[in-house]
Amino acid sequence: MIDSPETSSPALLPMGFVDLLPAEAEAEARGLSEVMDVFSCHGYERVRPPLLEFETSLLSGSGEALAEQSFRLMDPSSHRMMALRPDMTTQIARIAAVRMQDAPRPLRLSYAGDCVVIGTPGREGQRQISQAGIELIGPDRAEADAEVVALGAEALARLGIANVSFDLSMPVMVWSLIEGNFEGPVRDSISHALDRRDAAAVVEYGGEWAELLLGMMEAVGPAHIALEKLAKLSFPQMLQPHVERLRQDVEAILSRLPNARLTVDPVDFRGWRYHTGVCVTVFAMHSREELGRGGRYLAGEEPACGLTLHPQAFLRVAEKLPRRQRCLVPAGIAQKDLSSLHKAGYATIAALQEPSEMENEARHLRCSFIWKEGKAVAL
Repeated sequence: MIDSPETSSPALLPMGFVDLLPAEAEAEARGLSEVMDVFSCHGYERVRPPLLEFETSLLSGSGEALAEQSFRLMDPSSHRMMALRPDMTTQIARIAAVRMQDAPRPLRLSYAGDCVVIGTPGREGQRQISQAGIELIGPDRAEADAEVVALGAEALARLGIANVSFDLSMPVMVWSLIEGNFEGPVRDSISHALDRRDAAAVVEYGGEWAELLLGMMEAVGPAHIALEKLAKLSFPQMLQPHVERLRQDVEAILSRLPNARLTVDPVDFRGWRYHTGVCVTVFAMHSREELGRGGRYLAGEEPACGLTLHPQAFLRVAEKLPRRQRCLVPAGIAQKDLSSLHKAGYATIAALQEPSEMENEARHLRCSFIWKEGKAVAL
């Protein structure tokens, strides 16, 4: 039954949308600020694409892969269909190709903002998601991929997230095998079998490619072990450059992050439709939740790689940032004293009651300090 305007509760929100209350909103804002500062320190310049774009622009090219996850609405002015962005990467690609086409390459851009996704039946729990990420546009080199991974690791370390794992994959290899060698229902069956890691079904539907696909399924685990297993497989010539690039990426990442935890999964291909090379998924060792993902793709006609972090996920495993101590101050306090309190890390709350009631007001407003005799005094 749909609630009528008369019976609907003001606290009722659409499925997948939530209010962030003061502590949560403050933690998100401060966490994002720390992450974006890391990106800025490495020369990544921030851009802010719009939340809405015309459907024909946002969901064209590589954006076609996002069409099923996009909310749409009509522009009342132009009567053209618009779409809410479900992801920001393709928007950054558009900015690079159109608005910044004359900017020198490599082009380093960063971004942060909200996206809206439809979700899947039964999993509409989070429809408004926040993203923070970087895109490195221009070079097609393993060193560029390693830079993106290294900055992701540094950003998470800034938030106190240790024991991070980077899971590498090469989805284009699986998609090339599936789309180039299987048709119709068999293509769907082999895709489903690989997605479920069903060896028996791979043998049933894989035909002449079953042995290779089974070998790829077994080459999962720590990067050095997975690469050794992949090196023993007989890949067709068109896939050999991808295997070599995966090896180069592992070497480049370990060169920048010698102690990085790297794993490889050659048959991880779901959700990577517009990617063209090595992809990475980020996890914290003490959490099953994905902290971010990214990889290599085409920004228009240019090679690019990027990494998108998920603030709602990484803040759940980050060290809790200390909250500002609240200090109640009288209305007539000097500006220099206010500034000194702010520099010392206090949040100042202006008293609106009579001076004789300041201590009661301070307790009522959750202040643990009060300005007294020229200094902050603990209650």
